[in-house]
Amino acid sequence: LHPRSELLMAEIVVEETRIIEDPQGDGSRLWGALTYWGLHAWVLAYCVVMLSAFFIQFVMGEFPCPLCMLQRYGMILATLGALLVIMQARRGVLTTARYAQGLGMGLVGVLAGASVSIRQIELHILPGDPGYGEPFLRLHLYTWAFITFAIVMIYVGVMLMLMPRGIPRAPAAGSSAHKVSTVIIWLFIGVVAANVIAIIFLEGFAAVLPDDPTGYNLIDQLTGG
Repeated sequence: LHPRSELLMAEIVVEETRIIEDPQGDGSRLWGALTYWGLHAWVLAYCVVMLSAFFIQFVMGEFPCPLCMLQRYGMILATLGALLVIMQARRGVLTTARYAQGLGMGLVGVLAGASVSIRQIELHILPGDPGYGEPFLRLHLYTWAFITFAIVMIYVGVMLMLMPRGIPRAPAAGSSAHKVSTVIIWLFIGVVAANVIAIIFLEGFAAVLPDDPTGYNLIDQLTGG
């Protein structure tokens, strides 16, 4: 090809790539806003789930078993994938590749959590087995956890199908929407910190959490109880 033709073709490829990575149409902006807040809904939903688990733990006195904590870790890992995408979008450096990486990280987290949920369901699947803990709406918490993992799996699949048109777009810095986003991010960070503190108090000076914990090992070990 003539050098000028090659240069023209290169410019077309660059322009098409730019359009894919940073679509400018109104429809793309709408999808970008929807996917951005969809990720926040993901983060906020798992914050609510884990805060509800704290209510059951501290108010109702039902202590989480090792499998319960592993499911919480799966939720945290999955949500870190969503948080990665949110932070990239807020900084204005999000690309389709980074978006896919965040969704992939989220998928790994929900797959890990779902496998633990299935394991706990299998442990209590025999007729007459009351299950671990009190049920909520006729289902135990580990069954509800599996349902949330399945929902996130479907969400990730749909978001991957919408790429690249559905690349999340963050609101302008300093706007009310940006401040709401910040509050949700800090809420998640607080929930993660609370889980770290909780597992330290539950395990105490031990390698693993007891299969059927009845109290806080750290307090018992420190007080000689």
